Amino acid sequence: MSKMTAVFLPGNKQVEVRAVPVPEIGPDEVLVEIKASCICRSDLSLYYGNAVISGGDSNQFVCGHEPAGVVVRVGEAVTEFAEGDDVAVYLGVGCGVCHHCRTGHFYLCAKWKCLGFTMDGGNAEFLRVPARNLLRTPKGMSHLAAAISTDAFGTLFSAARKLGVNGLSRIGIWGMGPMGAAGTLAAKAMGGRVVALDPIAERRDFARSLGADLVLDPRDASAADQIREFAGGEGLTGAVDCSGQSVAHNMALDALAPMGKLALVGEAASTTIKPSDQLIRKQVTVFGSWYFGIDEYADILRLIETHAIDLERLATHTFALHEAETAFRMFDARETEKAVFVR
Repeated sequence: MSKMTAVFLPGNKQVEVRAVPVPEIGPDEVLVEIKASCICRSDLSLYYGNAVISGGDSNQFVCGHEPAGVVVRVGEAVTEFAEGDDVAVYLGVGCGVCHHCRTGHFYLCAKWKCLGFTMDGGNAEFLRVPARNLLRTPKGMSHLAAAISTDAFGTLFSAARKLGVNGLSRIGIWGMGPMGAAGTLAAKAMGGRVVALDPIAERRDFARSLGADLVLDPRDASAADQIREFAGGEGLTGAVDCSGQSVAHNMALDALAPMGKLALVGEAASTTIKPSDQLIRKQVTVFGSWYFGIDEYADILRLIETHAIDLERLATHTFALHEAETAFRMFDARETEKAVFVR
C-alpha cells in the first residue's frame, strides 16, 4: 500500500509529520492531490490540545481544513467531477439529506464532521472527501488562492453579505489578522467604506495597503471619536469582530449606529457586554458568522473575479509539509500571518 506524508497535531505544541497510507475512496468519494492547504488560527486549538471543534480523538486525524488541489481519482458513482479538475474543498461533511445539508449548510448538520478536526484534513499529500464537498475552481486561479478563497475569504464574504454591505455602508473590522484582512478585501469589493483596527502596526499598514479607508490602533484614546467622524456622526452601519476579545466586542457595539449589525467571527469562549445600552436601546443585531453556505461559493468566485482580488497577498509565508513544526511554531508566535503548505 502506497504511503503519503501527513501532519498531525497531538497537542501540547507537538507537531508530527507521519507517513500514512494513501486513503482508499468509496463510490461517491474522490481523492484530491493537495497543492495548497492553509493554517488557520483555529488550528492552534489543536496545537495546544483544546480543540474548538470536538468529536472523537483529534490526535488521530490529519489536520488542515482549508485545502485545494487536483482530483486524481473518482469513485464509480461520481459523475460531476473528473480526474484533472482543479478544486477547493468545503470543510463540513454532512449527512447530505437533512434540511441543513439540502440548504447548503453542511456544518449545521447534526451528524457533521469537520476536515482536520473530526476527520482527516488537508495537511497531507492526498485527501479523501465526498464529491459533494468539492468546490470547482476556475482556470487561472492558483491553488494557493483557491485554498484562501474558502475559510479565510469565504467566511468574511458571508459575514459581509449578512451585514448587507453596499455602497452606503460604513464598516468597522476589529482584528487585522488573515480573517480581518480578508474582510477588508470583501467589504471594499462590495462597495463599503472600511475602518480597520488592530494594535499591531504592521497589520495596520497591511490593512491600509488592502484599501482600508481608515486604519486605527484601538488603544488610541481618540479612536472612538475618529470612528464617529468617519461614520458621519451617527455610527457604523456594520461591524465585524475577528479578534474574539471582549474589549473589541464592546468597542464595536459602542461604535454602531442605531439599527446597526455586528458579526462575531473570532472565536471566544465568553464575553461581557452591556445589553441595555448597546443592544436594546439602539435596536442592534448581533450574530455569529462561521464559514459560508456551499451555495455561496459561486458568488465568492464572482466577486474575486469581478474585482480582481489578489488573495495570494494574504499568504505571507509558505512551507513544505516536512516543515510543519516550524510553520506552526512561527504561526503561533505571530511571525507569520496567513501561512500555507504548498506542493
